[in-house]
Amino acid sequence: MIADANLWNSLPVPALLMGEDDIILDSNPAAESFLNLSSKSLIGSSLWDKVMIDAPLEEAYSRAVTYRSSLFVNDVDVGSGERPPILCNIQFSPLSGQEKTMLMMISPREIANRVTVNQSSGKAAKSAIGMAEMLAHEIKNPLAGITGAAQLLSMNLSSEDQEMTDLIVDECRRIVKLLEQVEQFGNLRPPLLKPMNIHDVLDRARQSASVSYGAHMMFIEDYDPSLPQTLADGDQLLQVFMNLIKNACEAGAAGGSIRLRTFYDTSLRVRRADGSHARLPLQVEIIDDGPGLPQDIANDVFEPFVSGRENGTGLGLALVAKLIGDMGGWISVDSTPGKTVFRISLPRAPKELPMTDGDN
Repeated sequence: MIADANLWNSLPVPALLMGEDDIILDSNPAAESFLNLSSKSLIGSSLWDKVMIDAPLEEAYSRAVTYRSSLFVNDVDVGSGERPPILCNIQFSPLSGQEKTMLMMISPREIANRVTVNQSSGKAAKSAIGMAEMLAHEIKNPLAGITGAAQLLSMNLSSEDQEMTDLIVDECRRIVKLLEQVEQFGNLRPPLLKPMNIHDVLDRARQSASVSYGAHMMFIEDYDPSLPQTLADGDQLLQVFMNLIKNACEAGAAGGSIRLRTFYDTSLRVRRADGSHARLPLQVEIIDDGPGLPQDIANDVFEPFVSGRENGTGLGLALVAKLIGDMGGWISVDSTPGKTVFRISLPRAPKELPMTDGDN
């Protein structure tokens, strides 16, 4: 263990002490706060079960332990099952005088004009609009009356006064549209998970966009043809892709590009509510070359009612986060001026699915 307890507890950066078989031997208060996990829950557990690192480090770490060398990893997402990942630098160093004992220090990064946001389940979106969902139906009824009254009044008004009644009608319709989106959160059916080809769904979204709201953009397909099937709800996944592509099209200027990229990455693991871990190796990235997310909202884009567009409802990305979370996936965004990357991570479909009553 660390000889100077005061020094260990005073370290300003999260630090963990690892022993044989990558077991956590100790954690300082900064690590408990960063990971949102108590020292009791950390000590005695495997490092890779408690700390989620978006990089395949097990082999490199094993070599560092064997050769008593240091290991540095920069610009990697680090989190736990109790908190979403943030961009960090990591340093592993052998502890002097103690064989097979390593010190891990995590340095969270704060980079100007760079934002990394992760949302695993969309639970915040669902809870934040709970009351609004209950009120939506009651609000829509009087709005319909106001709209009808304004339309009746406009029949006997001058053209100048009709501009005011037209404004009333337009604003009422805009509010109704917002309320309908709020109601959609509560009306969504549970996902019907089936094995499917990501590229088939992605192509449907791209084709729809290229002949309508994305006609001014150039689409670049960067697909991994060897990608296995995922387990997802096809209709809901299509809704997610169309929403993200539409946002990218609206952000880009005429002649801009949207890159659709798929690849396989085994490094991402998430912790389920039951404590087990799931790998999400199938990756889909939707990349645009627009101006990037506004800095004042960049950390909250998956929260409801947060929008960077004038008259935007701020529910599109909140709904996307909920859909992906309900399918057991993960969504994140990394945005800088000139490049915004929405990344969706999904599970691989099992080779054999359990039979249901309907299969007999």
